[in-house]
Amino acid sequence: MGPDVIEVLIEPAQVDEDRLVALRLGEGDAAIDVLALRRGDALRVWHNACPHAGRRLDYAPGRFLMQAGRLVCAAHGAQFDLLDGRCVDGPGRGGALAALEVSRRGHAWRVRWASR
Repeated sequence: MGPDVIEVLIEPAQVDEDRLVALRLGEGDAAIDVLALRRGDALRVWHNACPHAGRRLDYAPGRFLMQAGRLVCAAHGAQFDLLDGRCVDGPGRGGALAALEVSRRGHAWRVRWASR
């Protein structure tokens, strides 16, 4: 038997336009910490973890280091392009943030992931 798939809706009010935000999605053991970025009708959601070191990417709750429009890992300086989550500089170059499945549902977005 495979993992359960968890789904939640993210409302536009939860993610300001062009601002990277930290969210906790789901409940209990299925809850995960994510980064979300909304640009127009598009929403991108990634696990809040550096693929190089596994550390959260917000240096304080909901606070991120940014440089030239890129997200910077405070622990090791890896830089991530926020168009696609690719690591474009620093440790882990060539890797990427782990994206979650996002689809539009009316005025909101449905986000899906497999439970642990």
